Amino acid sequence: MIRRNFTKLLAGASLAASLMGTSAMAQDNMRIALVVKALGIGFFEAAHKGAEEAAAELGGVEIIYTGPTGTTAEEQIEVINSLIAQRVDAIAVSSNDTDALVPVLKKAMQRGITVISWDSGVAPEGRQMHLNPSSNPLIGNMIIKLAADHLPDGGQVALLSATTTSTNQNIWISEMEKVMGNYPGIEVVTTVYGDDLADKSYREAQGLMQKYPDLDAIIAPTSVGIVAAAQAVVDAGKVGQVNVTGLGLPSEMAGAIDSGASKSFAIWNPIDLGYSATMIAHALATDAAKAEPGAEISMGRMGSVTLDENNEGAMADPFVYDSSNIDDFKSIF
Repeated sequence: MIRRNFTKLLAGASLAASLMGTSAMAQDNMRIALVVKALGIGFFEAAHKGAEEAAAELGGVEIIYTGPTGTTAEEQIEVINSLIAQRVDAIAVSSNDTDALVPVLKKAMQRGITVISWDSGVAPEGRQMHLNPSSNPLIGNMIIKLAADHLPDGGQVALLSATTTSTNQNIWISEMEKVMGNYPGIEVVTTVYGDDLADKSYREAQGLMQKYPDLDAIIAPTSVGIVAAAQAVVDAGKVGQVNVTGLGLPSEMAGAIDSGASKSFAIWNPIDLGYSATMIAHALATDAAKAEPGAEISMGRMGSVTLDENNEGAMADPFVYDSSNIDDFKSIF
């Protein structure tokens, strides 16, 4: 009886050890949370694909793709608090507000979680580094150049941005304003905000055309706003009169190029951006790299990023899409 019970005890201990080992193995994966401005946006869904590609390449990495349903900082803070409670290893966030996310992200770092921002940044005290999709001056120049190239005699342009607090759009608009002297005759009449919501962006574009009957172009440095503005131009019967340009996805803008509502637009590859952000987060979380001025951090197939004095770096230059190349990219992202 004693021998039989001892044998059962050993078997039970072995099973328990096996289960514990399986549980431990299940938790061995590094968990990197890709936090986006809002769910349901094509740009971020493409970035998710890139993050999963990086995870597969690295091995032992689980991507938690998450974000709010709206585009407010408050909703993002709730998401991040949940991730802190889950004790994820790293958070890579595209923020809805430069400053509002700082306290919760500082809390995450105090708990030992690696924090980076990408696409739309947070203030330096709220992250270890920030990955810009391109250099801000290049993007700022590009968005006005896209409009000016089709207005040789000058004209009126308006900006349709995301939210008033969107870090990246505000920086790009600021950089655009610095180079306006290079585009004589181009007048920026106003800036409106669609909050990265399709219906509101559509209404704002309609309002622009009604308020400024001589408007020549709408510049939307947001993938949601540019599609909505192009549709508004089509519905208003102003194709050929108002050119919609800015930053968008080939898959979503192919129709606008075909209809003539947009002559050209630009974007970096969001798949590459999600991939690069994941590679950087992994490098920092594993201490393979340190976020400090002058540091070069590997981004896998994308090469490396060099951090400036603000611990910021740029991934790649923006690329222009038009009728000559849109068909080559519209099925990719």
